[in-house]
Amino acid sequence: MKGTVGELGEFGLIRELTSRLTTTPAVRVGPGDDAAVVAAPDRRVVASTDILVEGRHFRRDWSTAYDVGRKAAAQNLADIAAMGAVPTALLLGLVVPAELPVTWPTELMDGLRDECQVAGASVVGGDVVRGDTITVSITALGDLRNQEPVTRAGAQPGDLVAVTGWLGWSAAGFAVLSRGFRSPRAFVEAHRRPEPPYHAGPAAAGLGATAMCDVSDGLIADLGHIAEASKVRIDVRSGQIDIPTQMNDIGQAVGVDPMQWVLTGGEDHAIVATFPPDVKLPARWKVIGEVLNPSALPQVTVDGAPWTSKGGWDHFAGDVES
Repeated sequence: MKGTVGELGEFGLIRELTSRLTTTPAVRVGPGDDAAVVAAPDRRVVASTDILVEGRHFRRDWSTAYDVGRKAAAQNLADIAAMGAVPTALLLGLVVPAELPVTWPTELMDGLRDECQVAGASVVGGDVVRGDTITVSITALGDLRNQEPVTRAGAQPGDLVAVTGWLGWSAAGFAVLSRGFRSPRAFVEAHRRPEPPYHAGPAAAGLGATAMCDVSDGLIADLGHIAEASKVRIDVRSGQIDIPTQMNDIGQAVGVDPMQWVLTGGEDHAIVATFPPDVKLPARWKVIGEVLNPSALPQVTVDGAPWTSKGGWDHFAGDVES
């Protein structure tokens, strides 16, 4: 498609974006009306929102618009899954400059649509406005399906800490891109398009998970959220965490201990949860630690000792994310 957003106009852009969408049975009224209507059989709606700003959360020389769409949807839908809910719908708020080629927002929408399909959800509406900086705002909705939400506040001393999904892959990909390289491709793609284990969240709720969180800010930081909310200490056993050979190779090449990426790198959107010790976990879950009584030590320790290296994402303290 040729031309710019300004040439197409607001309503032309909306028509173009909505024409690319698919739907699911949960959507009773989709894009085109004053608001969408999404079925909520549970009578409770799980909601999460995020904002991505160009130059802060993504770079167009590193990621295509399609990549940004996949990533924007993934990080929000992962939050829904981490509550033990099933993703149902997504809303888009989009700010774009008038001179932006129309292909950028349409490819963004393709990415949002395709990631929603992976999670079993659909894009149901949103808004577009003109602005100087590309900004993507996402609101995701989900259904608990008669389960209780799994919050960060339920971990108990004696619980196991387990994770499913990748750890450190996005951070390793960021390190590769930061040095001007585009391979190993698997790690670069993990940074551009995370692959959250959506179905593991509701499944964990069914298994009796006592607390749960997606790993968006880094494993230690996110376990810290659980420890603080639950008023416990969590100890991570580094020997229980497998580091791929290629990640070791990247670490050696750039002079970084890959365990740093695993423990403090965010944006993989793995799911970490605590479970009662007698729960039999499926093979997809890897036990990496335990919940302990609170003590004078930091709320999250590694092999019984404080983790002294800097890490974990803070939007008001970090550098450009991606």
